[in-house]
Amino acid sequence: MTALSRNKFLETLPDVVTLLLPPSLQGIQSRQPWRWLVQFHYGEPRLHYEVVKASYRNGWELGFHCEAGDKHLNRYLLDGFRRHLFEIKDTLGEQVEAEMWDRGWTKIYEVYPDAELTTDYQQKIGHRLVEIITCLHPIYVDLRSRVAEVYR
Repeated sequence: MTALSRNKFLETLPDVVTLLLPPSLQGIQSRQPWRWLVQFHYGEPRLHYEVVKASYRNGWELGFHCEAGDKHLNRYLLDGFRRHLFEIKDTLGEQVEAEMWDRGWTKIYEVYPDAELTTDYQQKIGHRLVEIITCLHPIYVDLRSRVAEVYR
């Protein structure tokens, strides 16, 4: 168990997550637009999974953020995830929330309990994010393909 700085914790998290994902989801891309968060996406950076220190609660926010410039798309995705919220909560737990956010953005997320930043804790965060991605991504793919059909 090695202690990590916050920067190193986030900087190396993508390697942990990618290795933990099932092969069919390992094509995930990551970026760190700011030093306090890391984002993961499948070709659409504005629609991404995110790990960020929760400023409003003691812990880390893990979830899927819909930050497209089109607030109607963000709302459509939120509504679609809400239609699946019972099964999402059944898989991931009651702590998962799906809500409107700032600037017409939306998110499906939870706050993961805080702990000392170590390699062991990084593995736990990585495992939990993989559970979230594995649960939410098939729903997202279905919703996103329906949007694409409408705009053909």
